[in-house]
Amino acid sequence: MLFGHNSNVTVGADVVHVQTEDRGTGHAFIDTTVHWHGRVLHRRTNNYHDLLPLDGEKENALQGRLDDQHRAVIEEIRTGALKLTFPAPPTVPQRQVPLVRNARPAAPAALKVELINARTWLSGKQATLQLMVRDVAGNTVAGAETKARVEAGNSPAEFSTLTGSDGEAILQFEMPKLSGAEVALVIEASRDGAKGHLRFQLRAKPRA
Repeated sequence: MLFGHNSNVTVGADVVHVQTEDRGTGHAFIDTTVHWHGRVLHRRTNNYHDLLPLDGEKENALQGRLDDQHRAVIEEIRTGALKLTFPAPPTVPQRQVPLVRNARPAAPAALKVELINARTWLSGKQATLQLMVRDVAGNTVAGAETKARVEAGNSPAEFSTLTGSDGEAILQFEMPKLSGAEVALVIEASRDGAKGHLRFQLRAKPRA
């Protein structure tokens, strides 16, 4: 069983997102990251090899450790014990493209979009998409426009932001009411003509 928490913490005039996840028994560590505008400002990891193999009692112990680590990072941010450095927003340089007569337009390159927290992106009605954008060579892409669109009935909802210098972006929004047979979460990224996308089919939970 995988556990996780997502919280927003106000730091002066800024708001950071604190995410804590159990990376699964294959890795056996608890990972807490502090994000600001798609950038990772702090990361803290602790393993739980001593709890393997997991059983009911050890899963409870793991949940307690994850809760404690999440609360500890939030408390350190609020008290100032954890000093966060907020970098300047990335500047996207403008590229000068020479004109070439009779040149055929090059096909746009593809981008690879990854939903890092695919298992824990939805908590109640709150959606938190932690995205990573890379080019075909595997390099992270800064300044890419990322969009998330919930196609639910006749009223699709769309949200967008830019990736930071590390190629990451965080999109947070409240999930709209899901209706209709074809409901999907569509994630798109674009930069200088290069594009990439993900599509997930969604199903509303049946009422008990």
